[in-house]
Amino acid sequence: MALDAGLVGRSYPPSAVYEVGRAKIAEFAAAVGATDPAHTDADAARALGHPDVVAPPTFAIVVTLGAADVVLADPGVALDYSRVVHGEQRFTHHRPIRAGDRLVSTTTIEAVRSVAGNDLLTTRVDVATEDGEAVCTALSMLVARGTA
Repeated sequence: MALDAGLVGRSYPPSAVYEVGRAKIAEFAAAVGATDPAHTDADAARALGHPDVVAPPTFAIVVTLGAADVVLADPGVALDYSRVVHGEQRFTHHRPIRAGDRLVSTTTIEAVRSVAGNDLLTTRVDVATEDGEAVCTALSMLVARGTA
């Protein structure tokens, strides 16, 4: 069954605050092999003009993945999760994510379409500080593979 195009534009309440810690940035940097000292050494980050260590760009998935779960939990989104694969992920950074940031994410259904019997659902997660400073926008596409 095709997804309802009326879902486009549905927005969800902001997430709980995610406080970015130095240890989490260091763990993530090690996990993805990011060796820039600005990820683990505050002095190196400050030398580059940052107030504290900065996260690798893909650290945004730590913040946005959980925020997008509101779509999966929404009973109005009739997506067959047993057939879902992750189709695409993009991040647009407005500034680096830094240790000490207190981030809030707002999720919106950006697009819904059916292609060759597959349902494609694209979400946008806007990440900002709790004071409203834009930090990152994540676009993610889920593909519910058709049964044919």
